[in-house]
Amino acid sequence: MTEQTIAIDEPPPTGFAWAYPWRTARADFLAGLTVAAISLPQSIAYALIAGVDPRFGLYSAIVFTAVTGVLGSSRHLINGPTGAVSLVVFSALAFIEPEARLDAYEAMFLLAVLIGIVQIGIAVLKLGDLTRYISESVVTGFITGAAFLTIIGQVANALGVKAQGTGHQHVLSRLWLTLTQTAPFNLKAIAISGSAIALALLSRQLVRRYKLPQLDMFFVLILVSLAAWLAGWSEHAPGVKPGVPLIEAVPASLPQPHIPKIKWHWLLDMSSSAFSIALLGLLEALAIAKAIALKTRQPLDYNRQCLAEGVGNLTGGFFQCMPGAGSLSRTAINHQAGAVTRFSGLFTAGIVAVVVLTLGPLTAYVPKAALAGLLVVAASRLIDVARLRYIVRGSRYDAALLLVTAFAALAIGVEFAIMIGVAFSVLWYVGRASKLKVAELVVTPERVVRERLPADPPARDVLILDLEGEIFFGAAPELERHLNEAMAHAGRRDILHIVLRLKRVRNSDVVAIEVLEKFLDDARLAGLTVLLAGVRPDLLAAIHRVDILRHLPEEAIFPEEDEEYSATLKAIRKAYSLLQARQKNTGGIEAPASGNYYLV
Repeated sequence: MTEQTIAIDEPPPTGFAWAYPWRTARADFLAGLTVAAISLPQSIAYALIAGVDPRFGLYSAIVFTAVTGVLGSSRHLINGPTGAVSLVVFSALAFIEPEARLDAYEAMFLLAVLIGIVQIGIAVLKLGDLTRYISESVVTGFITGAAFLTIIGQVANALGVKAQGTGHQHVLSRLWLTLTQTAPFNLKAIAISGSAIALALLSRQLVRRYKLPQLDMFFVLILVSLAAWLAGWSEHAPGVKPGVPLIEAVPASLPQPHIPKIKWHWLLDMSSSAFSIALLGLLEALAIAKAIALKTRQPLDYNRQCLAEGVGNLTGGFFQCMPGAGSLSRTAINHQAGAVTRFSGLFTAGIVAVVVLTLGPLTAYVPKAALAGLLVVAASRLIDVARLRYIVRGSRYDAALLLVTAFAALAIGVEFAIMIGVAFSVLWYVGRASKLKVAELVVTPERVVRERLPADPPARDVLILDLEGEIFFGAAPELERHLNEAMAHAGRRDILHIVLRLKRVRNSDVVAIEVLEKFLDDARLAGLTVLLAGVRPDLLAAIHRVDILRHLPEEAIFPEEDEEYSATLKAIRKAYSLLQARQKNTGGIEAPASGNYYLV
């Protein structure tokens, strides 16, 4: 049974419901077992990236993963130490002397507490819902860029060489230094990573064809590691160097309650970093959860997930954990392994804890190349080619958002990619929203009101303009330009009556209202009669508040009405009635006040 079938036929239990079907529990356990196999070495690696003891990464994979697994909203999101957060943590602890390692550890625990407090505050203030306004194209671009970064980060391990460069250098520069270093590539490591990739692809086909439990990646890791050991490539002893690089042995200890040491200057030095990491962690977790939810169609409670992240970091700070967030690679593996509910995270944490206590020394026989091959496969599966093609073909706006976000992840850093994508989308939206559409309407001899066609003669009696769009400060220059052009057009053709149809303008602010007021004042001084048709309630209320009626009589405003009554047609009848009172000749269109008009 595939994960989609399980998710539809057996809805996951909510909260701590006692009804937890065996098949669902089995799927969650198998997925948790698979993720735990990846969490062990990854947690060690991320702790080293942050410049702290590896055991703190393992503690985070136990405590933080378990807490967020219980409290979170996403069924598949796996939390724990991540590469992006670890890099920022390393920078945040840079003010501590390298020799003062114990101080660095205590500062990191305190930093985790501060991050948790900020994230809980965001959840309490219900600000997590704002993340729903992050475009799907931004999320897809972030996932694509982060997937490429994950693959790039595994190149050194896949080739069996030491990664070159420092954390302060760009990831592509480090990749170039790694590929061009004088040390030869390790052919044994390449064979292991290549075999892991090939077996992972083949085993997934077998799992799908025969509907087997999705433990394929876990068994591939065991199989490749066993093969390396039988070939003598992973044998190691004091003074004996293994044939391929291996991951470090896991210490056999579990996290203990610990109150972080507090130094007031640490709070000052780390406050800005805590806020930045809190936002980064939430954006990272929510983006990954949202991307997975798009595939599984599961609902997400953004504030609940923010609360889970905050409580996880806060609790972790009191259990010697490093700060964490949603993990891209582990979430991908959890989803691909067939997890059904969020309790797969609990199984992951529990299995990591058991392995740490019992089988920790055996992890020293796992080649880094085997793990690198599996991570490359997991990351590549997150690059949804069909979805990318759909977005690129569907809209230039969304295609640009996707490319900007993905490029930002590669060129600037994954920690800034979402923020850049969101900023770009906001700027683009403001630019598009500031564009007003203005169409001229005409009255045909049959008294039909429609949009003016190029073949229609220009208006000679009443100028009717239909405005559509957002009239806020960004659109104020555009609004002013169109109104000035209307007045100039009326002056050139001796038109004394203008009807402005405002039924389709929205979100007026004081700047736009001031532009409208200035136009009405100038029109009055020029001897023009302006009628406002289809005025929406919010705009009408603003007109009354700022006393625009001193420039305009009450009878010149036609508020928006029900569909069966047209404020626009009433305004047009009024304009022609005023025109008829001024002169007998209406240019061939006889327009008595009681005449019938039809708006199309």
